[in-house]
This record gives sequence, C-alpha cells and structure tokens, in this order.
Amino acid sequence: MNRAQVTVFAALSAALAVAAGAYGAHAAPTAQAADWLATGSLYQMVHAVAAIALASRYPRIAALLLAGAALFALTLYAMALGAPRWLGAVTPIGGVMMIAGWVTLAALAARKAD
Repeated sequence: MNRAQVTVFAALSAALAVAAGAYGAHAAPTAQAADWLATGSLYQMVHAVAAIALASRYPRIAALLLAGAALFALTLYAMALGAPRWLGAVTPIGGVMMIAGWVTLAALAARKAD
C-alpha cells in the first residue's frame, strides 16, 4: 500500500469511527452494544490518526495498524449490530496486528537510534 492509499483508507477509517461512536452514543440497542461501539471507535480512530502520521515514512507499518484496527473494530461493530458473539474470538487477531505494528515501529526506531 502506498502513501496515498494509506491516507485514503485512514481517512475513511476515521469517518467510520466517528459514525460508529455516534451510533453507539445515541442509538445503540443495549449497553453492551454501546460499549462495543465505543471501544471499536476509539481504537479505530487512534490508529487512523497514527496511520496518517506514519504514511509518508512507514506506509507498511501504517497499513498494518489500519488493518489490525479495522479487524478489531469491525468485529465489535458487527456484534453490536447483532452478529453472533463467537465473532468476538476474531477481535484479538486485530489487536495482535496493532501490537505488531507498534512493536515494528519501535524496533525500527531503536535501530536508527544506535
């Protein structure tokens, strides 16, 4: 994924995060659904902003953060909208992808600090 593609995906991801957060705050059918929407939108927004910041220098890391955040958030959104709860078993895969992106960035920065 190149810089422009990462930026487009990140901007759309941020827009979806705002929409999910608004739905959770104003129209979620249950408290659990509202919690899932709030959690998903927070992680998705933070990682969309981080990806925009990283896109020009580290587009692959930005893409990994975005993919992880999308998987994490979208599984939560799906459950909030009535998908089966077993889908929650997929959510941590997105979390691991986000962690991998941050650890990769830390390793690159540490290598450059030497």
